[in-house]
Amino acid sequence: MIKKGSWVRIHRVILKEGERAPQLPDDTLSVPLEMWVKGYLTGEGELGEIVEVVTLTGRKVEGRLVELEPSYRHDYGDFIPEILQIGKDARKILFGGDTYE
Repeated sequence: MIKKGSWVRIHRVILKEGERAPQLPDDTLSVPLEMWVKGYLTGEGELGEIVEVVTLTGRKVEGRLVELEPSYRHDYGDFIPEILQIGKDARKILFGGDTYE
């Protein structure tokens, strides 16, 4: 049982496939509009249950409990060798050489 007041992430489908605006691109129309929200549990709950959270902005939102103590997992994508070269070229132009030499 996850305790009231725990920091969690919930998930909810806002619009199902077929309920979305018809002017959207086909690849967008073929998937539901989903929402993931982080907040504090307003009561106890188990993973997979529908629960209510209060967000940092004070909004109350209901959804399926999917994660306890979610972390930030973002990055800038895969390594691209050309971008590394751009950095080396920029240092050479700006500073007259590589700073690590």
